[in-house]
Amino acid sequence: MSYGTGVQALESQIPPSGLNSLGFAKAPEDTRVVVAMSGGVDSSVTAALLKRQGYEVIGITLQLYDHGVAIEKKGACCAGQDILDARRVSEAIGVPHYVLDYERRFQEEVMEEFASSYVAGETPIPCILCNERVKFRDLLETAKDLGADCMATGHYIRRVRGAHGPELHRAVDPDRDQSYFLFTTTRDQLDFLRFPLGDLTKPEARNLAEDLSVPTAQKPDSQDICFVPTGRYTSVIERLRPGAGEPGDVVHVDGRILGQHEGIIHYTIGQRRGLGMATGDPLFVIALDADKRHVIVGPRDALLTKYVLLREINWLGDGPMAQAFAENLPVLVKVRSTRPPIEARLTQHDGDRLAVELLGDEEGVAPGQACVFYDPDSGGSRILGGGWIESTRAAWQA
Repeated sequence: MSYGTGVQALESQIPPSGLNSLGFAKAPEDTRVVVAMSGGVDSSVTAALLKRQGYEVIGITLQLYDHGVAIEKKGACCAGQDILDARRVSEAIGVPHYVLDYERRFQEEVMEEFASSYVAGETPIPCILCNERVKFRDLLETAKDLGADCMATGHYIRRVRGAHGPELHRAVDPDRDQSYFLFTTTRDQLDFLRFPLGDLTKPEARNLAEDLSVPTAQKPDSQDICFVPTGRYTSVIERLRPGAGEPGDVVHVDGRILGQHEGIIHYTIGQRRGLGMATGDPLFVIALDADKRHVIVGPRDALLTKYVLLREINWLGDGPMAQAFAENLPVLVKVRSTRPPIEARLTQHDGDRLAVELLGDEEGVAPGQACVFYDPDSGGSRILGGGWIESTRAAWQA
């Protein structure tokens, strides 16, 4: 891996002649770029690469929660040490660096929503909310206020010029692709965003960081949820929602009460371990009824899902969203971040409810997770949008 290869990867995303590598008809030194710097290697190498190309780079790091707690958790993004690392990288590559206090916004828009979702029996994804409501909304507006031409991040995803404007595509490296976590990116945001690492693998990005003398080149990747310093999300929920761990019944899908649980926040759809039930046959968590405080369990085949009903859909396809659902558009979908895309079609279910009909077997689909659409005509590369999973219909219920 060489510095030249990194430049080529950036330029391959928007290559029209007469434009610089970020897609602007002016010299790099006349192009101002705000880089969202978390202190990790990915955002650091993004800033260093753009600086080396001659762009006017401004680094911004967000203070999202109490550092006294966060420092206890190694590998947590945006923690106290990460802010120091972002500042160290900025000094090393010679760019201005600012820290913005977004603690209140993060608390209200991400942490509170995270807790409410779990109490409602859902399995939330706070990283998507952070991208949607903080990084790609508030920070993006700050970048515009600073007169930036665009904002760049270290996400592994690609912005590709299409016939109808910029498109969002999966990263070249399938092991690092972050498209599932960025499905809420809007068209307007996509106009302003740039993702220089989308054509690189993680080892290539680290090698590029070494070539550019980035101080964090070998820093370990962040792990888990950044605001859960001990890895125990239930303790955070109970602090934000006292009483959330109230006990209730463990109920079999056939109606039998099998025992008691210590709070639905301790369970997720598809869970097998930790149920404490000895019935002879393996049992899995099939559903969570927050109103009745029921953990509903059953055999594995009861997990198979046929329909996924959606809310808050973000559409990035070329035609109208309503038409795509009315015409049962074939798509590939991911209903969990760790699962490969499967064949499906957009449809209307229970009257006018917007839904996805899964054409293959998928189990453990949980409300609160995301359902992300990919275009099969692009080989599953292009992201057509997605929505939040509101509820599901099992194969035996359809």
